[in-house]
Amino acid sequence: MTNEKIKFSPIIVGTMRLGAWGAKMNTSELERFVESCLEMGLNDFDHADIYGHYTTEEDFGKLLQSNSSLRSKIQITTKCGIKLVSENRPDYSINSYDSSKQHIIQSAENSLQFLSTDYLDLLLIHRPDFLMNPHEIAEAFQILKTSGKVKHFGVSNFTPQQFDLLNQFTPLATNQVEISIKHLNCFEDGTLLQCQKHNITPTAWSPLGGGDVFRLSSDPKILRIREVGNELAKKYNATLDQILLAWLNAHPSEIVSVIGTSKIERVKSSLEALNIKLTKEDWYRLWKSSTGSEIA
Repeated sequence: MTNEKIKFSPIIVGTMRLGAWGAKMNTSELERFVESCLEMGLNDFDHADIYGHYTTEEDFGKLLQSNSSLRSKIQITTKCGIKLVSENRPDYSINSYDSSKQHIIQSAENSLQFLSTDYLDLLLIHRPDFLMNPHEIAEAFQILKTSGKVKHFGVSNFTPQQFDLLNQFTPLATNQVEISIKHLNCFEDGTLLQCQKHNITPTAWSPLGGGDVFRLSSDPKILRIREVGNELAKKYNATLDQILLAWLNAHPSEIVSVIGTSKIERVKSSLEALNIKLTKEDWYRLWKSSTGSEIA
């Protein structure tokens, strides 16, 4: 089965902190932010139905309603499959996962309505459902694709085994996973090798490790990463965050980072990190700072 290739912009702009869970941008502020991203060549915006307790997609949709010309200029990713207890979902009594055909299709329909768009560029299953039926998921994906409502499909936070299972029934375009200098699992568990094998682009959420490296900490691991990262920042005339992103960019699977900031200057800084080419030894210096031990 041939996997579908989707072309992402150099970095993906995450929307989780633009709305109720962060900056609480109004429509005018959001428009300025999106326009600034587009001026930098960044047209990918990453959503999930649950963001802002089911409000952030609708906030973004209000922007597209007020400026419909933006839709043709951007790619929209959203995610479904988590049922989050919220006042906006009073029928949910417990946080749970649902990857049933009915839930996927209804979630996609909801996202289309909230985002004020006729189609989604990419729909991801947000987290692996322990009760997932790959036949059902594949059927839901096929219905949405045939109707023209979703162009591409993928997953998020799937293990290589979970990815392989679903990929046997429906071609997946990406696996969005947590990857950072602080979170190394994907380098060792086969996730990135799998992406290379299938020629798909891995996308990385929390590529800066949730910001822990930039906060006061007594954690020896964080202190080691900060020390080596700052040394390399001086060497490459860069900032610490740029070095950590450059470290991800160096991997041959061509990881694309999802940047979760509401500050346009931080987005610009992240984009500039693409110009930094770490030597292999410097790459492994950072690896060692994270693991605390030599590789051999």
